[in-house]
Amino acid sequence: MTIDRQRLAELAAENHYHKGRYHNRERTPAHGLGDFLRWQLAPGRRFPKGRQYHLIRPDAHLLAQPPDDAQLTWLGHSSFLFQYRGLNVLTDPVLSERASPFQFVGPRRYTPAALKVPDLPRIDRVLISHNHYDHLDERTVRQLHRRFGDELQFCVPQGLRRWFERRGIHNLVELGWWQSKQLTDHCEAFCLPAQHFSGRTALDGNTTLWCSWLLQVDGYRFYFAGDTGYGELFRQIGELFAPIHLALLPIGAYDPRWFMAPVHVAPEEAVHIHRDLGTRQSVAMHWGTFVLTDEPMDEPPRRLRQALAEQGVGENCFRVMHHGETLVFPANYDN
Repeated sequence: MTIDRQRLAELAAENHYHKGRYHNRERTPAHGLGDFLRWQLAPGRRFPKGRQYHLIRPDAHLLAQPPDDAQLTWLGHSSFLFQYRGLNVLTDPVLSERASPFQFVGPRRYTPAALKVPDLPRIDRVLISHNHYDHLDERTVRQLHRRFGDELQFCVPQGLRRWFERRGIHNLVELGWWQSKQLTDHCEAFCLPAQHFSGRTALDGNTTLWCSWLLQVDGYRFYFAGDTGYGELFRQIGELFAPIHLALLPIGAYDPRWFMAPVHVAPEEAVHIHRDLGTRQSVAMHWGTFVLTDEPMDEPPRRLRQALAEQGVGENCFRVMHHGETLVFPANYDN
């Protein structure tokens, strides 16, 4: 369970910022506007049909008084409520009807958010992986700040501090890859690499960083992958941090592969990440809420089950949750 701090410092010293832009650790194809139009305008192409999934209404009493073990509630897409040892954490909270700068156009959610901001228990930390609209939702962020004020702390990757400060939010932890911050006596946050990109307009591509996050709470390691393609970086994270007790890993938004493979993993690659990280328990995310790409909405879980069987990983080790479902994971370090 000991972390090689010297190796972390060496990795943190690497430079992935050049001429005003951040870059992935591994060389990845750059798809520009021409490639995007080639995808969008392909003959016969159309977005798959959206569908609404069954929504479980979370038990407010259970969320207000969680057990001693780790508790996880899926709010939809990449938004989760993680609770452990008195700490309540949200990941990439997007609770609006659309993942868009507008509320009248753009990808809309087909299954309602399991909770709205007024329904949440006290939130201590919010982990933001990057600034795409399906991961950083201004409306939700403003609502969280209005409700919880400066006691709520946002953990963000490099370059995003200014975005939050312009909205009057100053309780921020801004980190680069492989850097960490002791949040409390019992909780440390690690900003770790992901293979992706950033941007909210046509002019700000890769001017802010993208990342994954790991929280170590009293020895318990919780990992949030954010958005990512597959790369050697996960073996490196596993070498430094395994065992990871609970990991949230994306399984959707992967087709067409020629366009999406560098930045979005397919379910088969998600299982590779699970194994690379030395994860004891993974949970699927980034599927079943928005239609963002070409695969059918219900395909990712089916492909995940097949990939688990092919790679010899039990389905109980990589769970697919229902929208709004709450699961409890025993914090047993020895099993």
